[in-house]
Amino acid sequence: MQVCPECENPLNFAEDEVEEGEVILCDECGSEYEVVNTDPIELSKVEEGGYDESAIAFTEDEEE
Repeated sequence: MQVCPECENPLNFAEDEVEEGEVILCDECGSEYEVVNTDPIELSKVEEGGYDESAIAFTEDEEE
């Protein structure tokens, strides 16, 4: 069973049913962890704020 590194609370998820890319939430402290490997289970903390929306450039194709 995996435990939250922040609060040492057991993380509530079925290890045999998760897929890479899923986000696991700690019920105790609210920390989020992304599943980066399933065999063995390996988690990576999701940084606060996620991604920077201003860094995404949108382009619009104009028809002439």
